[in-house]
Amino acid sequence: MTTDEQPTSRLSAEELVLAYGDLVVVDGLTLTIPTGGVTTIIGPNGCGKSTLLRALGRLLTPRSGRVLLDGKAITSMRTRDVARVLGMLPQGPVAPEGLTVADLVATGRHPHQSWFRQWSSGDQAEVTQALSLTGMLDLADRPVDELSGGQRQRVWISMVLAQGTGLLLLDEPTTYLDLAHAIDVLDLVDQLHHDLGRTVVMVLHDLNLAVRYSDHLVAMVDGQVVAAGAPDEVISAELLQEVFGLTARVIEDPASGRPLVVPVGSRHVYGAPGGPV
Repeated sequence: MTTDEQPTSRLSAEELVLAYGDLVVVDGLTLTIPTGGVTTIIGPNGCGKSTLLRALGRLLTPRSGRVLLDGKAITSMRTRDVARVLGMLPQGPVAPEGLTVADLVATGRHPHQSWFRQWSSGDQAEVTQALSLTGMLDLADRPVDELSGGQRQRVWISMVLAQGTGLLLLDEPTTYLDLAHAIDVLDLVDQLHHDLGRTVVMVLHDLNLAVRYSDHLVAMVDGQVVAAGAPDEVISAELLQEVFGLTARVIEDPASGRPLVVPVGSRHVYGAPGGPV
């Protein structure tokens, strides 16, 4: 590959082994993240989704194997250099009490600061643009802890946007949000992808939201990838049974035309004893 060529994928993993102490969570996983799309990792609790995302974001060092960022082993790169190209939003972040929206978002510019490059009008412009994109500019002077859950998520996404990175990793960005606010946040993620060309990797629990808002799905079980591809290639009744132990029908979503998962509970099967007739 010449110096002018770009790798086919900006972010990938090769034979990853991830562990916490003696507990191996991910064992020998290989994965390629498509550039320019929204990839969502799905799977049951404890399958290694968030652990994998932490390794992709350089928050967890692999026991063996490697994560490649723009063709380089991410563990060999300086933290500041990684933060200039990859933004990570962990699950359930908490802002210091009394910190304003603008001050929190401004921390996203820290990777671009140094002793010879201090805060500039360009940094302020990035913060203003991030707040504008997320619809939070009018709340810039409000303390973060006075906002609703949905607003706080938009502020954290604003902070990641202010980093100016082309890669965004989001761990459960809809956690603790009601459905309306979850849709609001995912609509924002979709806008960032389509309008700004960002590559997004998310972890989501809601299967139907994952299908609707993703270009690429990665299904995991016991620390392994069992399926990866476009939603209509991945989601099937057989896969849902294999991955989640879930009996379900898969029909066409009338709103998106994509697969729609309809769980089948034993108490709600038409014609079943005790169920609707």
